[in-house]
Amino acid sequence: MRERITFVQKEGDSIEPTALKVDGNGLRGPEVKAVREDRLTFALDELPAELKTLLEGVNQLHIRWVGPVAYEAVSPLLARLPPGFHLFYTPGSDTSTNPCPLLNKAFGTNSCSSPSESFTTLPTDRFTHSTAHQFYQPLPSLSAFTNFAKSQLCPAGSSTQSFCESRLSSLNKASQLDISYDTISHTLRLTSLGPYGSQSLSASLLSPSIRTEVGIISTASPKTLEPHEVGISGLLTVLGQQTAPSPILFSFPSRHRDAASSFTSRFLSPTGLHPTLQLSISSPTPPKASPNPETCRLHGYFTLPKTIFPDRYQLDDELFLASKNLIKVRYVTPGVDLEAPEYVMTTWGSAMLVELAPPSQGGEGKGEWTAEVPLHLRYLAPSVTGYRTAEVPYPALFWACTAEEGTKFPTNPFEKDKVGYDGLFGERTVFWHLSPKPEQGDNRLVNTIKVPVLNLERADWVTVGTAAVVLLGFAWVVVKLLLVVFGGNTVDKEKKKQ
Repeated sequence: MRERITFVQKEGDSIEPTALKVDGNGLRGPEVKAVREDRLTFALDELPAELKTLLEGVNQLHIRWVGPVAYEAVSPLLARLPPGFHLFYTPGSDTSTNPCPLLNKAFGTNSCSSPSESFTTLPTDRFTHSTAHQFYQPLPSLSAFTNFAKSQLCPAGSSTQSFCESRLSSLNKASQLDISYDTISHTLRLTSLGPYGSQSLSASLLSPSIRTEVGIISTASPKTLEPHEVGISGLLTVLGQQTAPSPILFSFPSRHRDAASSFTSRFLSPTGLHPTLQLSISSPTPPKASPNPETCRLHGYFTLPKTIFPDRYQLDDELFLASKNLIKVRYVTPGVDLEAPEYVMTTWGSAMLVELAPPSQGGEGKGEWTAEVPLHLRYLAPSVTGYRTAEVPYPALFWACTAEEGTKFPTNPFEKDKVGYDGLFGERTVFWHLSPKPEQGDNRLVNTIKVPVLNLERADWVTVGTAAVVLLGFAWVVVKLLLVVFGGNTVDKEKKKQ
């Protein structure tokens, strides 16, 4: 096992090496403003037996959890996804492998039964770097995973149990969690990302047998930096091997960048059963830092739980899309049932990639503008109050720009791939992300709808009333038939008398 702890500061921030104290047990320093990233890398043989058995039967498995509370992203940790639990999965040669039981146990998910029933398919015919399947579920907390990880990774009664459990408890404060495995490396990477804020520089060895690297870095802009690269400078220490930090300076290509603009999301009132999601975007212009702004197109990536769905036929109308400041729906999960109620759906929901139409960029191209995305609610299960709440996560908004011919993006130390939408673009695409701003006062990146449903307390009256109406209708039909029969006989008798 290897461990990497990185404190990522904003550009221009730095710390003097003399302010750090390094000894055999760890590193200590003053309070700084930074994002803390913790990464553990496990070899397959180091994993618990149940997890090892599962991974031996898969080709790729990538878990991306994003918390519902808004957070500030710092370069180079800029990749974004809608809040919730995301799984991107490609089975191995044994297609009967089912990751759902372990996922349910580890994360507390409750809508995953099997890949064939719960997962949706992703297109792999155009770009081979896409995974085969996708799963999503709203998940506001990592508490279930934290408890599961403690039971698996912290041996009971050991001298390190308390320290191990304390480290894992910090996951409850994380804004992101990534778990990745692929058959090429035969390693499992677990990466947690805390929110940007003030914190003391502190890192300790888990065990003398574990290599632990501690970095304190920020972005830099050396003159030799290429347009598609991010420069990094700072200090690096290998705990237990060094007594003082070493300066570092390096650069790498990065597909995820900061667009230096923002957006909010809300449902227009009244919502009804066909709500419209309005996106308010701070700027219509492509990112100024992009070397090829003419290739940039603004996209929204939506992860919609099974309570709500897009109508792909409605979204084929170009004139209708233009009236909403949309250009085209580039992708919708195939096979979305447009009629089924929510409580009979077995798949998790649907994903959608939409290209937005910014207004004309005359003059300075400044000023907020809006785009509207029409959606449809499913019929939800009855409740005792007559209402249910449906929550829809904020989408991820980004400018997709094409890098120069010949540019390659090898895996870098901080890259996050397999995030759903990257598999819908070519490998030379650079994503310039817009920062989501919460519309509601609770700082959550989630839109909430109150949906009317059948009131269970009044359901008996509905049953009685429906039965009464049916009986009255049936009686009316019978009476009319009898009148026809007996009325016809009377007419015949009168004719015979004449």
